[in-house]
Amino acid sequence: MKVTLRTDVLTNNNKAAEYNRELFENTNTLVINLMSSPGAGKTTLLEETVRGLSDKYRIAVIEGDLATDRDADRIRALGAKAVQINTHGGCHLDARMVAATLPEFDLDETDILFIENVGNLVCPSGYDLGQKHKVVVLSVPEGNDKIPKYPTMFMRTELVLLNKIDLLPYLDFNVEEAIGDLQGINPESKMIQLSARTKEGLDTWFTWIEGALAACKPQ
Repeated sequence: MKVTLRTDVLTNNNKAAEYNRELFENTNTLVINLMSSPGAGKTTLLEETVRGLSDKYRIAVIEGDLATDRDADRIRALGAKAVQINTHGGCHLDARMVAATLPEFDLDETDILFIENVGNLVCPSGYDLGQKHKVVVLSVPEGNDKIPKYPTMFMRTELVLLNKIDLLPYLDFNVEEAIGDLQGINPESKMIQLSARTKEGLDTWFTWIEGALAACKPQ
């Protein structure tokens, strides 16, 4: 019975995800589902991404949290459109939640839509939101055990952003070990090392976004 229930839930989610995906493709909107554990630095990274790219591209954000509008307010303060989803205890966003926010955006006038998922390395990995890309933010203070302990998340994503590398001199984190763990789980995935605080590595992240955006546009 539990298996049947999960199948029904995912079937309904996937139908909504296909609706979202078709809408995004029809409007040539690049959609990135950004996931991490709490405190990895997703919102700070998004702030720096808006600052770095908003003079060239029209950026919008869907913020997912259990409660409050704090993260959405931080994005709005930079002049970008942001819509908050509060899950009131739910550990992830689903495609129907995302679909409900889309009338609030003018997707024809949006180049990049980021979905900042609820902070969690388990639940969000199993839900398709209709995005083009899934990206995980992993931070140095979390330690080296997160990739092997939460393999499903890293199996289902194509890019890992190793954030807070400015703290590497002060913490016991082995970058080469993390890269090896990632390649062992998902050989197709890549890792970009960066610091949203010091801005080191952000240019590489921006280049990746621009390449993904170019691939979304009609040739």
